[in-house]
Amino acid sequence: MSDLHLIAITVNGEAHEVAVDSRRTLADVLRHDLRLTGTHLGCEHGVCGACTVLLDGSPVRSCLVFGVQADGMEVETVEGLADDGTLGPLQQAFSEEGGLQCGFCTPGFLMLGTALLREHPDPTEEEIDDLVAANLCRCTGYAGIRRALLKAARGGATEGWPEPARVEDPRLLTGGGRFVDDVDRAGQLWMRVVRADLAAAEIVEIDAEAARQMEGVVAVLDATSLPDGFVIPIRLGPYEGDLTPFLQPVLAGAEVRYVGEPVAVVVAEDPYVAEDAAERVVTRYAPREPLLDSAQHGAEPAVTLRRGFGDADAAFAAADLVVEVDVRVGRHSAVPLETRGLVADWDTQARHLTVWGATKVPHFNRGALARLLGLGAEEITIRASDAGGGFGVRGELYPEDVLVTWLAMRFERPVKWIEDRSEHLVATNHSREQSRRLEGAFREDGSLLAVRDRVRHDNGAYLRTHGLLVPEMTLGMLLGPYRVDGYDGEAQVFLTNKTPAGTYRAPGRYEATFARERLLDKAAAALGMDPIALRRRNLLKARELPHHRPVPVLGHEVVIDDADFAGLLAETLKESNWSGWKKEAAKLRGEGRAIGVGFAYFLEKSGGGGFETARIDVLADGRLRVSSGATSLGQGVETVLAEVVCRELDVARADVAVVAGDTDLVEAGGGSWASRSTVYAGSAAQKAAQELRALLLEVASELLEADARDLELGAGAVEVRGSPSSRISFAELAARSDALANGRHGRPPGLSVTATFTDAPMTYPYGVHLAQVEVDRRSGAVSVLRYHVGYDVGTAISPRQVEGQLVGGAAQGIGGALLEEFTYDELGQPQSTTFIDYLLPTAAEVPDVTLTLLERGRAKGNPLGAKGAGEGGTTACGAAIAAAVDDALQRPGAILELPITPTRVMRLLAGEE
Repeated sequence: MSDLHLIAITVNGEAHEVAVDSRRTLADVLRHDLRLTGTHLGCEHGVCGACTVLLDGSPVRSCLVFGVQADGMEVETVEGLADDGTLGPLQQAFSEEGGLQCGFCTPGFLMLGTALLREHPDPTEEEIDDLVAANLCRCTGYAGIRRALLKAARGGATEGWPEPARVEDPRLLTGGGRFVDDVDRAGQLWMRVVRADLAAAEIVEIDAEAARQMEGVVAVLDATSLPDGFVIPIRLGPYEGDLTPFLQPVLAGAEVRYVGEPVAVVVAEDPYVAEDAAERVVTRYAPREPLLDSAQHGAEPAVTLRRGFGDADAAFAAADLVVEVDVRVGRHSAVPLETRGLVADWDTQARHLTVWGATKVPHFNRGALARLLGLGAEEITIRASDAGGGFGVRGELYPEDVLVTWLAMRFERPVKWIEDRSEHLVATNHSREQSRRLEGAFREDGSLLAVRDRVRHDNGAYLRTHGLLVPEMTLGMLLGPYRVDGYDGEAQVFLTNKTPAGTYRAPGRYEATFARERLLDKAAAALGMDPIALRRRNLLKARELPHHRPVPVLGHEVVIDDADFAGLLAETLKESNWSGWKKEAAKLRGEGRAIGVGFAYFLEKSGGGGFETARIDVLADGRLRVSSGATSLGQGVETVLAEVVCRELDVARADVAVVAGDTDLVEAGGGSWASRSTVYAGSAAQKAAQELRALLLEVASELLEADARDLELGAGAVEVRGSPSSRISFAELAARSDALANGRHGRPPGLSVTATFTDAPMTYPYGVHLAQVEVDRRSGAVSVLRYHVGYDVGTAISPRQVEGQLVGGAAQGIGGALLEEFTYDELGQPQSTTFIDYLLPTAAEVPDVTLTLLERGRAKGNPLGAKGAGEGGTTACGAAIAAAVDDALQRPGAILELPITPTRVMRLLAGEE
C-alpha cells in the first residue's frame, strides 16, 4: 500500500515539492524524480561514496538517507557545481590532474572535496589524504584525485579551461554521463531476479503465487516460460571439443549450480515492488553436496588444454638444478563501481528493439540476441553508453541481458533492470582462481632451459562467453620475456559450485606472472644469485627478436617483434632509485622493522579480435563525428580517437565529436576488450581520416577548380597552398555534397567515409614492477610503502592516459595481492556479499605509484606503432609484492598464495604454512 509524503526540498538553489514513499531513498528521489542523474549508486550500503551529496552543507551518503528526511532541507549535487556551463576550479583540477577515468565515482569525490574546501580553504595534505580515503575509486589509483584536490586548494587550476584534458571529461564532471541507470523510458517495467540460495540442488518447486498477487506485479516467470535454447553462448575460443554441456541456461530449470544463479524473474511497475515480490517467491530444493575445491576427491576436469614446444623432458634430464613451486591465486574479480544493468525498448509497430547498457562488445551482443530472440541483427540497435569501469566483466552477454530484452518483447513495454551490489558479487563473472605446480630446469649459471606447468583452473559452475580463454592465456603467456627452449604446459579446467568465472584485467597473465616470478626467485635463492641478475641472464636480447613461440594466444601464435627488455630494466631501476630502496629496507630491518623490496618482470599482450571499424561524417556545421565499434569503459577511447583524427586532418579537438559503440552508426565492430581499442579502433580511425582527407581534397578541387595536389587542409577548411583567400570550409563542402551533386560524380550523398582495420598481429608490451612493503609482525598486515612500474607502450597516443591506466591498474593489482578474495563456507555459501566483506583498496592502501614510461618497442603490425596500456599496471603486482614480503621477513620463497592476508601472514610467522 502506498505511503506517500509531500516533501519540500531545495536542490542546487531550486525549490521542489515531491511526493515520495516513506522508504524511498534521497538518491532515488534525486535520480528518478528530479532527473539529477549525476548522483550515482555503487553499493547501496554507504561504503563506496559514489552517491555523496551535500545536505545543508554537510556531505551524506544519499543511499542511506530517506527522501522524507530531507524535507525542508537544502541539497547540493554535482549538477550545481558548474556556473552557466563554466566548470568550477575543483572540476577543472580533476580534468587537468587525471582525477577521473570512467567518472562514475567522480561526483561523490567532487562533493566531498567541495565540503572540505569550504570548511578548510587551505587543507593540509593529511586532510586531503583522509578525505580521499573516505570514498572508493576503481579506476584512477587515487593519485590524480589527491593532486586535483591539492591544486584546487592552492588555486592552481587553469583559469577558463580552454580545452578539457579528455573529450569525455565535461559530461562526466557535470553529472552528464550516459550510464545505463540514467536511462528511463516512458511506461517502463522493472525486472528483479530471483536467485538460488543453495550452491548445488535439484529444483523441486517454484511457488510464486504470493508474489503474483501483489499490487503492481505484472508477472513472475521461471524456466518453463522461456523458449528452448536460451543459453549463454561462448564468444571467444579456443573451442576444444563440444562445450555445450557446460553452458549456462538463462534461467535454471532442473537444477542450480551456484548461489546467485537466476531461477525466476519478477516483472513489476516499480523497482521497490519488484524487489518485495522477489522475496515472496519460494523455491524448494533437494540439496546436493557441492563441489567447492578442484582438488576434492573424485573431481574430474571438464576440459584439459595442452600447450608446449621443444623437448622439455630432455632439458630436465640434463639440468644442473630443478626447482618447483606450488602456488595459488585466490578468486577475485573486477568489481567495477557501476553494477550491471540493461534497458530494452521494443517497438512493436516498427518491429525494432533498442537496448542501452551493453557496453563492452555491443555488436557481438546484438548478434547473439538476434539469434536467441529470432530477430535480424538490423532489427536491434544498441545505443552508446558510458560504463562505470569495465576491466573484463562488464558488457559481456549475461542471462539477465537475454531476459530483459525478451521480456520487453513479450510485454511490449520497455523493461529495465539494474543489479544491486550484493547481486553483483554473487552473479557477475569472478576470475583468477588457479593453483599450479611449476617446475623449471636450470643450469648452474642460472640459465633457464625448460618449464613444466600443471594448472588447475576453477571456472565456477559454467563456461560463459569467455569459454576457455583464461586457462589458454595462462599457458600461452607463462614464459613471459624469457628465453626458454622447452615448454610443457597443461591446464585442467574444473567446474565447481561457485559463481562462473571469466576475464579480469590481465586475465591468466596475473596468475602466470605470479607463478613464474616466484619460480625464478626460488631458483635465484637456490643458486645464490641476485634475483635481478638471474632475470638479466634469461631475458630475450634484441638480436633474438622477432621471437616466435608456437603457442596460441587469442588465436595468434606468440611473436615478440620488438623490445628492449634489458634497457627497460636498467632505466626502471635507475629512475626508481631501486638501490636506495634496498639500502633503506636493509637499514630499517636492522632497526627491527620488517621492511622489504620485491621485483617482477612481465610480458603482456594487447590487441586481438580481427578487425575494427571507424566512420567519420562531416556534419552540416563542419564538425566531424567519429563513430567506432570500440566502446567507452573509462579508458578514454573517445579522446584517443579524437587525437588520431585531429592529427591526420589538422582540426581542433573541439570540432571532433566521438560516438563509441552505437550499432546504428557502425554496422560491424569488435568492441573494447583485450587492450585492443587503440591498436584496432585507433588504426581504423587513422585509416578513415586518411580516406576522408582524400575525399575532401577531391571535392574541394572540383569546387575551387584547382589541382588536388595544390590543396592543403587546415583549421576546418581546404585552401589552395600559398593562396589562403582561395579556401572552402568543411561546412560548405558538406553543404555542396548533397545527393544531387554527389550523384553526378558517382558518390553517395554527404561527406562520409567508413574504414575497417583488419588482422593486426598481437602486440606484446612489457614492463617491470617494483614494490617496497612493511609487514606488521603483530597483526600480519602488509602495507605498500612505495610502488613503481616501468612500461614500454610502443607509441603513446595520449601519454597522460597511459599513465592513468598504469597507476589505476596497479591499484587493482595491489587489491588482488593483499585484500580481495571471494570465499565460501563448506555449503558453498558466499562469504563476500557486500563491500564490508569484499575489501577494495582505498587511498589509504595505495601509495602514489611512480612510473618509467618508454616508447621504444614500437609495434610493427599497426600503423600507430601502439601497444595496449590497460593491463600492464596490474600484471606483476602479486609477484612483486610477494617478493617484497619475502624480503621483509627474510624468508625467500615464503609467499606462495594470493591474497597475502593478515591471517595467512600470521600463520606463516607461526610456522603453520
